[in-house]
Amino acid sequence: MKILNKILLILLVISMLTASLVSCELLGLSSPDNGEDGTDKGNQGGNDTDPGEFVDYAAQVKFNSASGRAYIKATVKTFVDGDTTHFDVSDRKIAPTGVLKARYLAINTPESTGQIEPWGKKASNYTKEALTKATDIILESDTATWNLDSTGDRHLVWVWYKTADDSDYRNLNLEILQAGLAIASNSSKNSYGDFAVKILSQAMAHKLHVHSKEKDPDFYYGAAVPMTLKELKLNIEKYKNTDVSFEGVVVRNSDQTAYVEEYDEETGTYFGIQVYYGFGLNSFGLAILNVGNRVRITGSVQYYETGGTYQISDIKYNAMIPDHEDNILEISTGHTAPYREIDIPTLLSGKLSYDVTIVNDDETETVETKTYDYGFIGMHSSASLKNLTITDVYTTPDGNSAGAMSITCRDVDGNSVILRTIVLKDSTGKTITDSAFPVGSVIDAKGIIDVFNGEYQLKIFSAADITFVNAE
Repeated sequence: MKILNKILLILLVISMLTASLVSCELLGLSSPDNGEDGTDKGNQGGNDTDPGEFVDYAAQVKFNSASGRAYIKATVKTFVDGDTTHFDVSDRKIAPTGVLKARYLAINTPESTGQIEPWGKKASNYTKEALTKATDIILESDTATWNLDSTGDRHLVWVWYKTADDSDYRNLNLEILQAGLAIASNSSKNSYGDFAVKILSQAMAHKLHVHSKEKDPDFYYGAAVPMTLKELKLNIEKYKNTDVSFEGVVVRNSDQTAYVEEYDEETGTYFGIQVYYGFGLNSFGLAILNVGNRVRITGSVQYYETGGTYQISDIKYNAMIPDHEDNILEISTGHTAPYREIDIPTLLSGKLSYDVTIVNDDETETVETKTYDYGFIGMHSSASLKNLTITDVYTTPDGNSAGAMSITCRDVDGNSVILRTIVLKDSTGKTITDSAFPVGSVIDAKGIIDVFNGEYQLKIFSAADITFVNAE
């Protein structure tokens, strides 16, 4: 019995020590099992005790230009997500291109640019709203020199900002942590560690956002993989035969297919994809896919052999359960397709390179640059070509596409491209023939980037999308 009591006592001591260590890790006070940039794991939850009065600890932290830490004035170039922003800076020694890619110190917000995580959009919007109203921004290093994160591409910084209504700079990193929109990333091991620990503890005690058990109202909680359209297009083969969920704007709808695009601010790129809904979608679902609507699409990634491209299929709208998580969803209305102007060489042979973040087995990150065809990235998004001279018109004689035309055009440099139309109709419903597009005419055209037999082209859906230049 004495031996048994000793064993029980030892087990009790071990469990108490383990609980103590876990508590320290939650506040970043020990050496935790860190992920990207030292992210502390497991900062979810809080407790059921009275959290007490909420204190604006972030406001108590003041910027000190005499601290010895490196700092520089900046303006926003591009918003990326909650803890990453690209800034324009004047010192080319710090940023040779004039653009400093900033990774915020002490915090790690949920993802909103690749595979989406709960509260990621809210964190991203919080950062954007704060810096959009800023009249002055300072980036501060945690030391006297500038330091890069584990990717080797981003500077680790504190972001200070002030507005016309503020006399003092506010520390955005700490504000995000205080709002409960980030978990700790070595929060105690920096220049403002004492405040960071207080702020984190308070956010957890008040069970704010990432520390709560509440559901993020903007997050998709279904069985599909939530992501951005950019993430889907850059890794499309990875997601083949996978159910995914993403957002975008419907820019065209024709022949049981909706064309959805999304602008990525970080890269300045429009990503597109086609969504095939067939004949099974009810009227409620069809209304959601109206041109100009921003929508959430949930469906399966499939390779369309006939078209030689990927598409989303198996989408649904259950009118009996309108709030079903796998229904397609209307988010907002009134959006306009940009029909950005491109040229023929760009469409046919242009290349785009992107830094793709690879998560390693040990949870560290490396950045790999991948190159894609411009046409592939822009596939199924809107675009326009201008000052084209018609050199040939071919009309499909029979089959399902009888009456559709392939209009061959060239630009002033002699580059050729094909505009592929659907069967075009005039205002009376009569089929428009090749006589409407005389060889030698100069036109502007807008449509959707498509591919046929491995060559990129522009798909035209309406006669109104072809404009004759200098026509009387």
